[in-house]
Amino acid sequence: MAAEETIPAAAEETAVDAAAPVEGAVAETGEHLAPPVNEKFKWYIIHAYSGFERKVKESLESRIQAYGLQQKIGRIMIPTEPVTELRNGKKYTIERVFLPGYVLVEMELDNDLWHIIKNTPRVTGFLGTGDSPVALSEQEVSSIIFRADVSKDKPKLKVKFQKNESVRINEGPFANFNGIVDDVNEDRQTLKVMVTIFGRSTPVELEFSKVDKVEDQ
Repeated sequence: MAAEETIPAAAEETAVDAAAPVEGAVAETGEHLAPPVNEKFKWYIIHAYSGFERKVKESLESRIQAYGLQQKIGRIMIPTEPVTELRNGKKYTIERVFLPGYVLVEMELDNDLWHIIKNTPRVTGFLGTGDSPVALSEQEVSSIIFRADVSKDKPKLKVKFQKNESVRINEGPFANFNGIVDDVNEDRQTLKVMVTIFGRSTPVELEFSKVDKVEDQ
């Protein structure tokens, strides 16, 4: 039987520590977030450079301390999922970012805080139009954070996918979303699919079994 090891977060460009999705969260139960400690807190999505989500999270945490923002900012989360890979006969489990460029921040947003976050290194802006960030509902945040279960070894599928092919997601919070195949990894049986989420085209990594081909009409 193959031995199983865990790769440190630094081992992959988009990997983060296993606690990242719920770091700072208290008593998460089932598939719902615990209520905020401040009733004025709302959830926002920060856009970051892809591959630097963890650096942005660390920078924001540093700024909370430097500017004394503990009463203004709550939980900071990076949407990740555990992925098991087989390398040289050994199983490795990593935490992989499944929404590259997205960092979820719980806060009481005002103009000063907007500028502090906007000027954080590797932050490109907020989800929203122009200078008007859009707050997410708790249901939307829960559907993102509790999206995936642990990937398990499955028989390889014989379905062949091609770049630029249209597919439909059949499982998870993005079920019934259509997307375009951007990359195919035959060895890992995964696809990178470009999906429009919250009005922004975003790469989502999915197993072959979680998508269906969209037949030409």
